[in-house]
Amino acid sequence: MRLPRSVRDADVEGKAVLVRADLNVPLENGKVADDTRIRAALPTLELLLERGATGIRVCSHLGRPKGEDPAFRIEPVREHLRSLLPDERIEVLENTRFHPGETKNDPEFARELAQGCDLFVNDAFGSAHRAHASTVGVTQLLPAYAGLLLLAELEHLGRLLGDVERPFLLVTGGAKVEDKLGVLKNLGGRADEVLVGGKMAEELRDENPLPFPVVLPTDVVAATAFEADAETRVTPFDALPAGWLGLDIGPDSRADFAHRTRAAKTVFWNGPMGVFEWEQFAEGTKAVAQAVASVEGYTVVGGGDSVRAVNELGLDDKISWVSTGGGASLELLEGKELPGVAAIPEN
Repeated sequence: MRLPRSVRDADVEGKAVLVRADLNVPLENGKVADDTRIRAALPTLELLLERGATGIRVCSHLGRPKGEDPAFRIEPVREHLRSLLPDERIEVLENTRFHPGETKNDPEFARELAQGCDLFVNDAFGSAHRAHASTVGVTQLLPAYAGLLLLAELEHLGRLLGDVERPFLLVTGGAKVEDKLGVLKNLGGRADEVLVGGKMAEELRDENPLPFPVVLPTDVVAATAFEADAETRVTPFDALPAGWLGLDIGPDSRADFAHRTRAAKTVFWNGPMGVFEWEQFAEGTKAVAQAVASVEGYTVVGGGDSVRAVNELGLDDKISWVSTGGGASLELLEGKELPGVAAIPEN
């Protein structure tokens, strides 16, 4: 896999640096609810400070605002970053998506971001699949380098595309097969087994567009309605009662998926086994998380709910690599070139 030149090789002493970080974190009541991505940005910022950068302008998007929506102002993130890394040389710019030129890769907005800076460091792997002004446009104006997180993501995820220790297991779930069809075809075709849960399993039960078989649940936790407190019961996967919804894999499937996972030597897990945010439908996702954490081999977890599961269960330190990139991870493993990476020269 092609690796761009590293920030470790950049001469930053006495220079101002523009850093594209991925500070797109969840907010609750005006506060940062999960600072995983903010903490992941710290090593690159600390390296730049240690090597004598005179100033660091950090830019990031936050959510998907329509115009300058006050609910998506960057201030809570700015305050949280300042509490973790209190250095007056760091300036955090306002949400890049407040500017209509960001998603259009507008040269004028790119010039505005780059103004006064000597070089650019892209450390936002989670946005590397977007050709935006803050990820691609600024590389036309400043010498560009990859940050430590971006490089680590490429290296760790890239291992799954090379020679892996077998058995190689892909575990996936979520709502739509079409969202992950590219990964399933590219990565799943190389895997020894593919386990599928969530609503995706229902789609693949009815029609499998993949050129290989997949392992589906044998039982599910079904509910009368899509509600957190709905009436539930365990039912065979192939015999869901009319009007009932399968919202988690059942106990037999949990045991089976966990057994298959523990037997693997390489695992990539992306996507929950059910409606993980509701406790009564979270057991399948928890069972997979615990099984992945127990694997004696190389394990990678990506995707919001999968990452949330290992974090909430305190299992993140038992996973080889927890990816910060959702869509970017999938596109990389699908075999696509990421614009934000391609825009940075090689060494």
